[in-house]
Amino acid sequence: MTGRQTEQAAQDLAGNRPVALVSGGSRGIGRAVVTRLAEDGYDIAFCYHSRSDAAEETAEAAARHGARTFARRVDIADAARTRDFVTAAEAELGPLDAVVTAAGITRDRPLALMDDSQWQDVVRTNLDGTYHVCRAAIQSLIKRRTGAIVTLSSIAGVYGGVGQTNYSASKAGIIGFTRALAKEYGRYGVRANAVAPGFIDTDMTSAVPEAARKKYLGQIPLARFGAPEDVADLVSFLVSARSGYITGQVLGIDGGLAI
Repeated sequence: MTGRQTEQAAQDLAGNRPVALVSGGSRGIGRAVVTRLAEDGYDIAFCYHSRSDAAEETAEAAARHGARTFARRVDIADAARTRDFVTAAEAELGPLDAVVTAAGITRDRPLALMDDSQWQDVVRTNLDGTYHVCRAAIQSLIKRRTGAIVTLSSIAGVYGGVGQTNYSASKAGIIGFTRALAKEYGRYGVRANAVAPGFIDTDMTSAVPEAARKKYLGQIPLARFGAPEDVADLVSFLVSARSGYITGQVLGIDGGLAI
């Protein structure tokens, strides 16, 4: 039995599995995070935007690791509905130990051709949504004087992306937001870190033209695209006690693309 399995077994016997909340948990990186944290011994609350079938598959995957789950369809750009989701999740599963904001969208277009709705949709979902989730959860973490927040930024938020002024701005905003959280709430034992993935094979990146995919691949020293599970492994570390002295950081996971 591995150390993680031993820890999970002890938690199960004591009936005190920790609770993680994940936004955008039904597909892609979010699903991988839900599954990995369930494997780590967490009960999981997650929200999703539209695909109830995908949400059911994610819940089933988590349940195979013994996790209780609470899933709800939520537009995280809506502050009131996000608050209701977090409140209901804690009522169902118990107080939160970890929060992961994995929901995100793209509406790529050069700035000169971008319309207001394409800008606003991305910023509202990616940046405002991150704020809404963390704002709804922070009081619980403060009260318990413990907890970890992991936000999903992007390599585009660090270096910018062509045709992605909206996406890059939203993801850069998440970095500033996360660092401010770390400074504000470290005194309460709450840690906050951002993860900045590079090219990860998900539904979101599947729309990238083949020529562009080949170009990206040629720039990655590890010569492969990332998998959602790669990101989930990093998130698993960042919400665990193993990273107890890490906060306010932006951790790239891009196969060396940013070198």
